[in-house]
Amino acid sequence: MERTLPDSGKGLAEWWARHGRQDGSWTSTTYSELIERAGPTGERHASTLSLSLDIKNRRTGDPRRRRRQPGHRGRTAPRDGHGACRIAVSRSRTVGLARARDVALILRSAYDPAVASALERHGDLGRDLATAGPVAVTETWGSLRSDSAHHCVLWISEWPRSLVFPGFLAPVLLSSGVRRTFSLLYTPIRADQAARDIRKKKTEYISDAAQRQRIGQIEDAQQSAEYQDVLQQEADLTAGHGILRATGLIAITAADLDVLERAVCAIEQAAIQASCETRRLWVNRLRPSLPRRFPCAGHSDMGVPQI
Repeated sequence: MERTLPDSGKGLAEWWARHGRQDGSWTSTTYSELIERAGPTGERHASTLSLSLDIKNRRTGDPRRRRRQPGHRGRTAPRDGHGACRIAVSRSRTVGLARARDVALILRSAYDPAVASALERHGDLGRDLATAGPVAVTETWGSLRSDSAHHCVLWISEWPRSLVFPGFLAPVLLSSGVRRTFSLLYTPIRADQAARDIRKKKTEYISDAAQRQRIGQIEDAQQSAEYQDVLQQEADLTAGHGILRATGLIAITAADLDVLERAVCAIEQAAIQASCETRRLWVNRLRPSLPRRFPCAGHSDMGVPQI
């Protein structure tokens, strides 16, 4: 998850306090005033990586499955699950593991961005997970309001169809003047399910190719490229690689609805420059059995995208 946040000016102020020469000269006074004015109007980027582990999954060691495997020596599930968690935590320490107070600040800032700068300047306020949620939430057809901001979500429904450079999302990620959260969700697909999906796609392609040949149609380059992609996925799966399902969501936040609509238009244009197609997610009130997902958290159901 990559977020754009208004800069509170705390980093600039701390740097100037440690390294600045505050001798009362005209240069020092001017520089201090510049930092004081530029800090709150600046913008910074924050990136977080969230990892979810299922201790009942076969790869993390479900005892009911492991006991049926040859050579199993009676290892218990809690030990297997905690072992996987310890491995994940030890590897994540190299990039910095977020504490509970940091997670609380992220949640509080997402629902109430008006107080984000003040909370960052005061290191002890707003760091309790029990009070990190919103005080009030109102849903409308095209947006959601929580505390001091309005939110809406754009779903990346179409990724680039041609080869692109690794930084193809730069127009979206480097857009300025818009407070947004870009979330990229990777969901691993089980090997047996991925194999069934690949066989189904191959069968459909072969049937369509036979039908086109029967009626005299010529196969175009797009159809050949899609079939080659299916064959490549099958080769990767046979070689032992996993297959991931990627879902992209862009949550946009603004102080009022007019600013929100202008920000949505700007992000939609930036997504077009990145060769992506976006669709706005609308509030779904017809299926109350599905869990609700707030756009600030950057989540959505895989099958039925909704706010």
